[in-house]
Amino acid sequence: MIYAVVDTNVLVSALLSGNPLSATKKVLHLLSSGGFIPLINEEVIAEYNEVLRRKKFPFKPTDVDNLISFIRQVGRDTERTPFLESMPDESDRVFYEITLSVDDSFLVTGNLKHYPKKPQVVTPAEFLEIISEQ
Repeated sequence: MIYAVVDTNVLVSALLSGNPLSATKKVLHLLSSGGFIPLINEEVIAEYNEVLRRKKFPFKPTDVDNLISFIRQVGRDTERTPFLESMPDESDRVFYEITLSVDDSFLVTGNLKHYPKKPQVVTPAEFLEIISEQ
């Protein structure tokens, strides 16, 4: 099975996109169809809740509730593995440290510059390519 941490920006992009063929929409579809198991913890869930409920986004509270409930249901609650180096964006540390906790997992993000350059940090398009090769 493939495990991945989905950065909040991927969820936001997928929910905002009107293009069903966008990479972020495809990642969300893969998530909903069991194509991979999301790695989560309470900090990640809290970030999803906070960001997806911002007034600047047109998301319905019930849609946010349903998405987060689904992610909780299918996700694997994962402890963080400390990363002792500095991060380009410290607020994203939790996503990276959860990725480090599960061998061969991925961090799917639209903000590669926020993370150390490691092979497991990928864009949504790269993640789709990896999945298609499995």
